[in-house]
Amino acid sequence: MTQARTALHAWFEAITPFTRFSDVTHAAHYRAAPDDALFGITDVVNSTASIDAGRYKAVNVAGAAAISALMNALDGRPFPFVFGGDGASFLVDADDEALARHTLGATAAFVRDNLDLELRCGLYPLAQLRADGHDVRVARYAPSPHVSYAMITGGGARHAETQLKAGIGTVAPADSGVAPDLTGLSCRWQPLAARRGVIASVIVEPTEDATPASFAAIANSLLERVSGRLAAPFEDTAGGPDGVTPQDASPALDALRFGPDHQAQDLEIAIRASDGRPRDFHRRALRRFLWIARTVFAFGLKVGAFDPRRYRAVTATNTDFRKFDDGLRMTLDCAPDRLDAIEAYLAEARAAGLVRYGIHRQQHALMTCIVPAQDRDDHMHFLDGAGGGYAQAAANLKRAGDHML
Repeated sequence: MTQARTALHAWFEAITPFTRFSDVTHAAHYRAAPDDALFGITDVVNSTASIDAGRYKAVNVAGAAAISALMNALDGRPFPFVFGGDGASFLVDADDEALARHTLGATAAFVRDNLDLELRCGLYPLAQLRADGHDVRVARYAPSPHVSYAMITGGGARHAETQLKAGIGTVAPADSGVAPDLTGLSCRWQPLAARRGVIASVIVEPTEDATPASFAAIANSLLERVSGRLAAPFEDTAGGPDGVTPQDASPALDALRFGPDHQAQDLEIAIRASDGRPRDFHRRALRRFLWIARTVFAFGLKVGAFDPRRYRAVTATNTDFRKFDDGLRMTLDCAPDRLDAIEAYLAEARAAGLVRYGIHRQQHALMTCIVPAQDRDDHMHFLDGAGGGYAQAAANLKRAGDHML
């Protein structure tokens, strides 16, 4: 049965958001994506090697670049997307196919020419993914009253990733000198240190033998083991006097400190220089901005409509540190023994043939941001581990799967 055609942004906005992350496995929250939509996916080639070389910030910027570029190309029209650390997955309207292809090609060229990384991009008709036996269903999770993030299930994302890595349906990079509009993309927060022992990047996916009900039961039990507070709507992460509560494994986002390091500054200069003006111009402009911004944040000074205390608080509630993209992805702050217990539970589920999982431990988390305007509360922030993060967790997942063959 053919679906009636609806503009993707209107369809996405019509989905009622849920506010308790523990509801992420509830099928009632998900809607079948329009059959004429296109599913897109990107990933950084050999991202783990780049991360091992200390280029984790560049990998995260490359991963978020397609999201930022599409936001600007679509003039702010909302569309479903999921940030995956070294890439992203998303849906675009069939009417925007030419625009999306141009934007992805320009983004891949920017990543190649300015970050010295290779970004693979692919676009796949949703009707074809369904003909191949896979689906794409979308929900909206609102971690705060200000933003919502897409959650994706159905197996289509994983199938599209397989197609991309096989070289099927790829979008070629544009010629040198072609760049997307990356306005709003930045990484200005300092790395966030673990305050309970370790920053854990966790990926858990269902196997082909797992039913939706069996995987939902495992995911729900996992979320309970991670923390009961993870189920609280619009939760306050502040906790006790030091911002840490012993029962909460979510990152201590109240501890965010403004101030990009030299690597992050170089990345932002590259992002800004995509407008065609010289890097020296942007380097001087960024230095002036950072001098003022550090003073504003250090003393809590209001500048016009900008209130640094409010901005920091909204950043904490808006941050995307857990998601569902054909599986659970979470960035946690855990005591090592607690993480050991979580991994033991997942190992049991893997032994039962129900899940694949990968965990990577590091000491810091890293923020990558998309800020359309400084004086609005709809800025988006993506948290990943700073020592390998989701990319290394995915590699560990694959490695464990290979060992089981």
